[in-house]
Amino acid sequence: MTRDGVPDSGFVIRIKDAGDSALLLELEPVIDTRVNARAVAIAAFVRDRNIDGVRDVVPTFRSVAVHFDPLTTDVENVRAALGDATAAPTADAAGRLVEVPVAYGGGDGPDLADVASFASASEQTVIDRHAAREYRVFMLGFMPGFAYMGTVDDSIAAPRRSAPRTSVPAGSVGIAGRQTGIYPRVSPGGWQLIGRTAIRVFDATRTPPSLFAPGDRVRFVPARRDQGSSIGDPDVQDSRPRAISESRTPNPESRLVTVIRPGLLTTIQDLGRWGHQDRGVPVAGPMDAVSHRLANALVGNDAGAAALEATLLGPELRIEHPTTVAITGADLAASVDGATLPLNAPYSCAAGSVIRFGARRTGTRAYVAFDGGIDVSPALGSRATHIAAGLGGMDGRALKAGDCFALRASQDGRGHSSRRTSWSTPSWLARHAQQPSGGARLRVMRGPQDDCIDAGTFDALLRTRFTISPQSDRMGYRLTAGSTRTRPPRGDMISDATFVGGIQVPPSGEPILLMADRQTTGGYPQIATVITADLPKAGQLAPGDWIEFAACTRAEAIVALREQDEALREQEKAARAV
Repeated sequence: MTRDGVPDSGFVIRIKDAGDSALLLELEPVIDTRVNARAVAIAAFVRDRNIDGVRDVVPTFRSVAVHFDPLTTDVENVRAALGDATAAPTADAAGRLVEVPVAYGGGDGPDLADVASFASASEQTVIDRHAAREYRVFMLGFMPGFAYMGTVDDSIAAPRRSAPRTSVPAGSVGIAGRQTGIYPRVSPGGWQLIGRTAIRVFDATRTPPSLFAPGDRVRFVPARRDQGSSIGDPDVQDSRPRAISESRTPNPESRLVTVIRPGLLTTIQDLGRWGHQDRGVPVAGPMDAVSHRLANALVGNDAGAAALEATLLGPELRIEHPTTVAITGADLAASVDGATLPLNAPYSCAAGSVIRFGARRTGTRAYVAFDGGIDVSPALGSRATHIAAGLGGMDGRALKAGDCFALRASQDGRGHSSRRTSWSTPSWLARHAQQPSGGARLRVMRGPQDDCIDAGTFDALLRTRFTISPQSDRMGYRLTAGSTRTRPPRGDMISDATFVGGIQVPPSGEPILLMADRQTTGGYPQIATVITADLPKAGQLAPGDWIEFAACTRAEAIVALREQDEALREQEKAARAV
């Protein structure tokens, strides 16, 4: 018995909460062309509804994730659209056929001999079998433009390497079991490398940026190494490293800021790069969105203006032209020309002023906003820096000494602001300005994959105090609890969408709290999701701090988020009135 061409396994389609700002629709838990075709069709159906506030619709192997703004979007409208999509007839519309020229073996395919040994065949046989099939793009994830393709001939389906490489060249073609794929950029990786292509599979300056989309068909074509980039697809380019996001040279007439010292980790962030997760592009954005938005409000900027995020040890900055600044979030002992620079208030800096930071007092991340906002070229519509993907900010990297960036014209049109330096913040924001000291209690909703983990594990999560390990960063916090371990998942899980605030449980039993730079997909179940209103608090924690979790309903999460938003709108209204 079938439905829309998909075998009826008795599986009941489920639509689950993934925190307060996303839903996840689950189809049959198999990697199957027909199931995946249905996921791609459902995603297209929901996307075509153009629901106000929906940020991303992401099909995976066997699910569809919908990310939305919970203050703009009625979750029931999203749920209804997903329900309507499952009831609509779905045919597997043939995706584009993309031919990829590959130079197999040698330095381009260092693992070809190992795969041949696994297959008990010659290297040429492995090449012939890999190139004989037409592969389906099931989903994109891991990094921008990385397509998970299948299925590989069983005879050459070698497992991942026991020890991943720390650096895989861009364009490398790999095998991992019955999957094959192409590394879009230099990165760590554990797949068996059998060849390399000159095609640039992801380019932020191209429309669309990713060569592949879910549902596309791919055929690998053996190519001579001397044919280089002249083969096949017109998008073929050389695979030499190139900055994906190029920040333009500042206009001499612009107001400028020079980086004297960069601090430990200082990046340019706006509210994030939404709309591209279906192509594997992470969102990024500030770890503490409330402090980022407050800093912008204090200098009269829109909420989405680009500002600096400084972690633990702040930068040293020279203000080259008169500018109003505001610093929020962590107290990193900011000063300007030796005088204390107050937190949570606008401050007018004269040309030549130098902003410095000292010892950390509270919090982890400070936000520095300049009237007008930072003016670097957007990458895929956002200035947010994602270092692992090489996108946004200053050529996709943290600031370094000698950098000079421009500021956009301030809202008042005079090139800089003359706003007063005294300020009164609403009571909620005043409370938020008191950064967590040593740890925080975060509210969570049950995660979309809690059924992959033994019953009682969620309750155990709520009873445990965790410590943030040193192996933590903007992508995620690894959590430890001494000898206590969260029960690991039951067996392997098919890779699925991830969600900011998601709490993954890997086989080690030590949870991972996904943060702003998380990958768009992952292979560990998410047992819980931190609510949106508490993510800024999480963003102010550092290695060594503790975390506890408390259960929360969707209704309670939305009330908390509305309180935040109303306080920030009050601050923005006050700033515009000055």
